[in-house]
Amino acid sequence: MEFSIAQLLENFSDQKLVAPKAVEKKLGISENESSIRKLQVALDALEKVGILEKDKGRYRRVSEDGLVEGKLRCSSKGFCFAIQDTEGAEDIYIRESRLSNAWNGDRVLVKITKDGVRRRSPEGEVRLITERTNPTLLAKVKTTDSGFRAIPLDDRLLFEIELTPDQNVPDLSEAIDKLIHLEMVRYPLGNHLPLGKIAQILGSNAESTADVDLVCCKYNLPRKFSDAVLTEAQNLPNSLANSTENRLDLRSILALEISGAAPISISTDDQGWHLSIHIPDICSYVEIGSNIDDAARQRLRSVSLGDTLIPMLPEIALLQQPERLAMTVDMQLGHDGNLISFSIQPSFICVKTAISYQEAQTILSGERQEDLNPDIKTLIDNIQTVSQCIQNQRLNAFRLILPQAQTQEPDEGNRGISVIPESIPVYGMVAEIMILVNQAIASHLAALSLPGIFCSHPAPDAGKIGDWLKLLECMGMTIPTASADQLQPQDYQELLAAIAQLPEVNSQEIIKYILLSLMRIEEYTVSPSSHFGLSLTDQPYIHAVAPQHRYGDLLVQRLLHLLFSEGRDRRSSRIKEGVDLHSSSCHGQVNWSVLPPDRERQLRSEIELVLPKLNQQEALFFKAQSDLESLRKAEYMQARTGENFFGIVTGVQSYGFFVEIESLLVEGLVHVSSLKDDWYEFPQTNTRTRGRGATVLVGRRSGRQYSLGDRVEVQVKSVDYYRQQIDLLAVRSTVGNINIEFDDDQENQSMEPVDTFSDFDDLDSDI
Repeated sequence: MEFSIAQLLENFSDQKLVAPKAVEKKLGISENESSIRKLQVALDALEKVGILEKDKGRYRRVSEDGLVEGKLRCSSKGFCFAIQDTEGAEDIYIRESRLSNAWNGDRVLVKITKDGVRRRSPEGEVRLITERTNPTLLAKVKTTDSGFRAIPLDDRLLFEIELTPDQNVPDLSEAIDKLIHLEMVRYPLGNHLPLGKIAQILGSNAESTADVDLVCCKYNLPRKFSDAVLTEAQNLPNSLANSTENRLDLRSILALEISGAAPISISTDDQGWHLSIHIPDICSYVEIGSNIDDAARQRLRSVSLGDTLIPMLPEIALLQQPERLAMTVDMQLGHDGNLISFSIQPSFICVKTAISYQEAQTILSGERQEDLNPDIKTLIDNIQTVSQCIQNQRLNAFRLILPQAQTQEPDEGNRGISVIPESIPVYGMVAEIMILVNQAIASHLAALSLPGIFCSHPAPDAGKIGDWLKLLECMGMTIPTASADQLQPQDYQELLAAIAQLPEVNSQEIIKYILLSLMRIEEYTVSPSSHFGLSLTDQPYIHAVAPQHRYGDLLVQRLLHLLFSEGRDRRSSRIKEGVDLHSSSCHGQVNWSVLPPDRERQLRSEIELVLPKLNQQEALFFKAQSDLESLRKAEYMQARTGENFFGIVTGVQSYGFFVEIESLLVEGLVHVSSLKDDWYEFPQTNTRTRGRGATVLVGRRSGRQYSLGDRVEVQVKSVDYYRQQIDLLAVRSTVGNINIEFDDDQENQSMEPVDTFSDFDDLDSDI
């Protein structure tokens, strides 16, 4: 198994000695000699550079003052900073000569060499690169006297890469002046340049390459399965004849599948609603350690890029048949939607009807009447009623309705909040039900003290929310008196209700879209934690309804199977009656270890090993989707260079102001250098600028200003497609000018110099 130095160092502390065998187990290293030898080489190297010390064959971390870990971020101008993980920690400036061949995005250990003074950041040097984050690159090929070289398309990677022929491209001359997907063979070593090979020739430039191909190559998203995986999938049994033992036979119950989400069944009784969700039993098709499982463990999730789906699993014929194996969560709800009880059972179902969200919406609205099964119409009506009842039980949960929302996750997705397409309300209805199922399964694992892959969701960054609130205030809204870090989901719901009353619909959408962009992605943890977006502070939450698309969900399903097959339903064999481990009726009655201690320790160790990778993959998925969306917006605006649009000023900096173009939800920058009519300044304190403080650029002579929340007209000046940067020009006649009188000392103030990474980093795209 491959591992990084960062993963290796996570196993060591300053005090405790750790044996190599223990590290092998935690990293999941197999018994083959090659993997063990690589680990020993890494341990010896870390000892030699003074990061680890060895004592009688075991190792511990060496404590060193002024040594911090961070992620390297560079600008196209060559400025580099190490960004520490600790919130609020200072960024550390690193000169080019002190980078030790580290690249933008790499994780590094940095030795602080100079403390920060005034507004200047502390300085440091890279002691060790703990993790390389650029295993593949997009680059252009050129020829030199010494051979062929690749120049990275990302201008924050300021180096060239030597190319070596490969079976994919044996003749490198074919790639001259072409855009390529490059795989690293060797990173810089001493005075030697890095070495790479061409994985794929894409086109003449970024604009001529399909946007999905660009994103897949950038994030190294595999689009094909190996022959071994495909062969194994084809050889799976095509019949369930021997797979239905010890399962509930629910084939007679109507189960409706909507857009690939877990099929739903609903009926009524005297207590209220009987709601069943039939999660595909992927465990019964994908064995641990199989080729299919190995491929899924590498991908960790399906990735939706527009209309393109990069699946976690190859096509499995049995999953497409009407009769399927499932893990059914059977819930009893009160008439008000309150969850009374539930059970979880392996089952055997029959799905005779599968429709899309759009089809379900037309049925719900009454647009589709012909050839419609009345039972299906009743079931969809029940979904609407039940989901509204569930929503009433979770009034504080975050919901955001947007015209351009994309339907890609069956529940709240990795943003942690329900984002509902305005034209497809039924999507939000299904998501409400799936979220309830996730909560039920999470409560079951927590009640039995089992390890799980629980979901937590941190609150958005208080500083960024403060800027968003400032924007609302500048647009005439009343904002909460509480500080940004004290706002709860219900406060945001009240703000969203107030936003809906703004006269300009386009302004409403811009504000909501910005709020969505400020939401952090969910994180996986081994123990229950709070979930901001769902307003869950003392209730556990988990993802479990999409094991065919998320590896974490598949692991949770395996845990449930293990519970039902090996779980102990009583403290000892002397006790005649046990509890029902399938049912919520056992909650509060179990005071013993349900799983054998050795099995539980092994399970917990396996989960802890995979958790960091799951979180990394979620972050990568989020970035890939964002990049694709930005590329498509850049392409759209590129074709409209020279055209005028109206927009809202959503951010003001010393170097210019950002404008979100109405209806398109596209952001561009008006740089101060393009404002030729005056010298514009970014005042630190000015009580005469509508009380907005540092939210305005003011012309020194004319007093003309560009303020946060202003509606302005702009012209598209230029578009950098790959970097997704849109440069705008302000159309002066549309700006509401306010003349401001300056005191002499104010007029002579010069603009504050840019001295923090965050100031100039806004000019560089994260791509």
